[in-house]
Amino acid sequence: MHVQLMRSCFGMVLLMATVMSGCAGHSTSTVQKCDTGMQALVAPAPSTEQPLKTIGIIGGVSWASSIEYYRLMNEMVRDKLGGVHSAQILMFSLEFGEFSKEERLADKGDWTYMTRTMIDAAQRLKRGGADFIVIASNTLNSLADHIGETVGIPVLHIADATGKKIREKGVHTVALLGTKYTMEQPFYRERLEKYGIKVITPNEKERDYINRVIFDELCGNRIEDASRRGFVRIIKRLQEEEGAEGVVLGCTEIPLLIKQADVDIAVFDTTAIHSEAAVRYSLGENY
Repeated sequence: MHVQLMRSCFGMVLLMATVMSGCAGHSTSTVQKCDTGMQALVAPAPSTEQPLKTIGIIGGVSWASSIEYYRLMNEMVRDKLGGVHSAQILMFSLEFGEFSKEERLADKGDWTYMTRTMIDAAQRLKRGGADFIVIASNTLNSLADHIGETVGIPVLHIADATGKKIREKGVHTVALLGTKYTMEQPFYRERLEKYGIKVITPNEKERDYINRVIFDELCGNRIEDASRRGFVRIIKRLQEEEGAEGVVLGCTEIPLLIKQADVDIAVFDTTAIHSEAAVRYSLGENY
């Protein structure tokens, strides 16, 4: 056993000596060949261009729309930079089954658990190297300012990005569709009103219907034609009876169901708008 070990060690020493003598020889061509071989093992120098900021996404609320964020951001960076460029993204995906229990507590007035979960998600993204954060949910952007102040990095508010897009399109009155919380609480409406936009919402029966479809179907990636027709009826009523010039799809799952081709007023897809804002910000542009 000792003899075999000594032979193995001797063989390794002999091999190393042969390699070293080859690279250390007086022949210039031999040295160049060794240098070339070593260079092949070294990664190319990094680009001197300004790097993309890293986008942090709090997702999973629900996973069906988080997929769309990821896809859209990568397609947008590819289209802007060309070639095989893609977005630089970190995502923390919440487990929606457990999180929905915290949402129900928040709906009853106890925001302690949900806020703690969201701040933890943002801190994880910051520790991972995210330069800024987008929350892939209209409803949970109600916590955006608090999260940004607590964690110490920018959080791009979805309603700000949407308000800028609506104003850019010259639309003055919009119907807001989303979860009951988004439609009924002031956080979203007041944010849009800062951009000179009038916001109208469905009636109570319609709000209940929209909320049910979101949670019972769209969050599980179930797309039903009957639900599409129901949403279209609501949008048309808001257009004809209340003067809506556009409709804000104020839940990141609704764009899975409703497209511009379904109605004849301007559709504001908040998932796409928020994704575009994140990409522009990551590239150092105004959004």
